[in-house]
Amino acid sequence: MHPETHLQLHRIRSAELHAQADEFRTARDCTTPRKDLRTRLGWTMVELGLRVIPAHAALPVRAPRTA
Repeated sequence: MHPETHLQLHRIRSAELHAQADEFRTARDCTTPRKDLRTRLGWTMVELGLRVIPAHAALPVRAPRTA
């Protein structure tokens, strides 16, 4: 393949990839509030889970054995 032809194909593909990246960025910007909601919901679930677990559940059931 002639070098100029190869270079032109590379430029076309590069332009296509840049266009796809721009579309992806604009689509992702629309979901930013949803991401914030997911983060808040996740941390709320973690806090709730930590409150539900009894405080003594983290303690070992028996003393460790020594050799």
